[in-house]
Amino acid sequence: MNLALILQLLVLLTVANSAPVVIKRIFGGAFAWPLDFDCRLRDGEPLLGKSKTLRGVAGAIFCGAVAAPPIGLDWRIGALTAAGSMAGDLTSSFIKRRLRMRSSSMARGLDQIPEALFGVLAARAAIPIGVAEIVIVTLVFFCGQVIVSRGAHAMGLRDEPY
Repeated sequence: MNLALILQLLVLLTVANSAPVVIKRIFGGAFAWPLDFDCRLRDGEPLLGKSKTLRGVAGAIFCGAVAAPPIGLDWRIGALTAAGSMAGDLTSSFIKRRLRMRSSSMARGLDQIPEALFGVLAARAAIPIGVAEIVIVTLVFFCGQVIVSRGAHAMGLRDEPY
């Protein structure tokens, strides 16, 4: 088991998942074009929801790429991990809309696990990551996000405490 790699991946996932929230605080509504172009499916619900923006996904991938070299990883691994994480986030949003949950509503597990799992699986395409590392990163990210989200809400960075 590679503890350094686990920590590196946790940093990348945290950066990728924090980036859209921080970018929203900096830019407000500017450049917040909905990723789903306000498309609604047959169920009448949005494809993803208004909180999923092109700015947020692009910002997460950019920040992941920038964060990778200082922690000893190639920028492409940072971008790949962040892109995978955003794919997990978008998958969660898609599922939540099908379940008729409002945008930014809490679904413990569904909000954290795909973001971590998809990100780590994407990174696995470029670096050797074992099953143990995948499980550990996913579980630690899940627990950490629950705790960090509350702190970010208390600091005014998040609209919701989850």
